[in-house]
Amino acid sequence: MQTILMLLIVSFLLLFPIVSVAAQNGLALMHAKQSNVAIADFSQYQVTEKYDGVRVLWHKGVLSTRSGNRIAAPAWFLAALPELSLEGELWLGYGQFDQVSSLVRSHSEDDERWQSVSLMVFDLPMSLLPYQQRYQLLEQLVTQVEQSWFQRVAGYPVNDQRELTNTLAKVVAAGGEGLMLNQRDALYQPVRSDAIIKLKPKYDAEAEVIGYSPGKGKYQGMMGALIVRDSDGRRFKVGTGFSDAERAEPPKIGQWISYQYSGQTSTGLPRFPSFLRLYQAL
Repeated sequence: MQTILMLLIVSFLLLFPIVSVAAQNGLALMHAKQSNVAIADFSQYQVTEKYDGVRVLWHKGVLSTRSGNRIAAPAWFLAALPELSLEGELWLGYGQFDQVSSLVRSHSEDDERWQSVSLMVFDLPMSLLPYQQRYQLLEQLVTQVEQSWFQRVAGYPVNDQRELTNTLAKVVAAGGEGLMLNQRDALYQPVRSDAIIKLKPKYDAEAEVIGYSPGKGKYQGMMGALIVRDSDGRRFKVGTGFSDAERAEPPKIGQWISYQYSGQTSTGLPRFPSFLRLYQAL
């Protein structure tokens, strides 16, 4: 049965050119834009769940983070993966990001936490198929792999803005991070693309610490706010989200932080940025 499925998949793929855009660019990955923009035609989008895991790439027998760092996964885990290159999230369940991040950084294939990891697959970076066909092919791969921990990201039927809002609320209430809106006819492109929209009740991003504002009142003698610069060169302050201990010993200049914010101001700066944690590039 597995052989037949593989032949069907290979035959299906051979109908299309597989000289991937991603491959031509050293397998640079496609990234979503974060937006609360209203969607005019929901039939053009496949809505999927955004999991709070570690994004990974499986390519040529190597499992790596999106930064290209090789992950020391168990042999039994790697042996079960298909030959096709794919993207997914290593996931330990809702609210367990720190645990799965710790697992990846442990560089230990013997860590018992691997027994509880799921690989939630969401795309095929080496394919020039439009997204909807890539999403359907992922379900065939799940059937082929036949492992409970290998799953396609959940999809939701959404027909209008009201259903989208309700679906987001349900996913978040269950512990999910948010939703991804994937344009059905979009090809895989190794850029930050409008063809994928990340929808979260709160957004997060990273910025580099470049200075400090002194604290006032009860924070006299401590850090009042970090002065940061994001990857686009925009400078702003992050003054909330810190514990007293973090204000006493704030992140060092040159370090990167993760922060949370609620949309953007009219000038394009993060609205209500709040410190989350030191950024750990994996």
